[in-house]
Amino acid sequence: MQLETIVDRLDDELRTEDYADLDASANGLQVGPDTGDVDHVAFAVDAALETIEAAAGTGADLLVTHHGLSWGGFERITGRTYDRIEALLENDLGLYVSHLPLDGDQELGNAAGVGDVLALEDREPFGSHGPEFIGQRGRVVDPLTIDELESTLASELDTGDQPIQTLAFGPEEIEHVAIVTGSGVDWLGEAIEAGADVLVTGEGKQQVYHEAREAGIHVVLAGHYATETFGVRALQDRVDTWGLETTFLEVPTGL
Repeated sequence: MQLETIVDRLDDELRTEDYADLDASANGLQVGPDTGDVDHVAFAVDAALETIEAAAGTGADLLVTHHGLSWGGFERITGRTYDRIEALLENDLGLYVSHLPLDGDQELGNAAGVGDVLALEDREPFGSHGPEFIGQRGRVVDPLTIDELESTLASELDTGDQPIQTLAFGPEEIEHVAIVTGSGVDWLGEAIEAGADVLVTGEGKQQVYHEAREAGIHVVLAGHYATETFGVRALQDRVDTWGLETTFLEVPTGL
């Protein structure tokens, strides 16, 4: 399949252009020619040297990641940035990135994947970011305790053998769940306003402890990497249907 065709399909599917003015990440094709044939696509959370070299080792023509290389552009291509770009070019490997579009997609996105694990119903977009959303909220069918919710996530997330951290300040029974994956604690206030019993995200900040305790809401910190494997895996499933060979590269950070 032509690279241009794959890029156009992914951009359309993820509404990449709608996030162009909202995201520091240069979403879409970050490294690669305008044209070319693609037979094998690798998927990973991070565009690090380890995943680039692993993708090249599988014989992939294109690497699709959630976290890319360009965040507001390049001032200098030196050091680690040079090493990563050099590895891409030497292996004739393209790089396609989807950051906030892949957080916010209500079917394929990271928050949607966490929602699937928790079997949420009555789902709605959550985590407003300008005119768009980067998360999801919903209702569990049967109320859970915070221990049960944590156990469900731990059984399904690749946490790199690290424990899930929980700020257990909410109600005894959890019904309404808000999700913003990765570094999503800045949306705690929105979760409180929405009447959520718990905010599920990846990593925390110091002030969230007191904010959550005073508001009486649980916060689950399940890992930045662990909560953001869902989107790239969903994209892999979608690209599988296009008749291309695909590989997922597991490189958990435990963070």
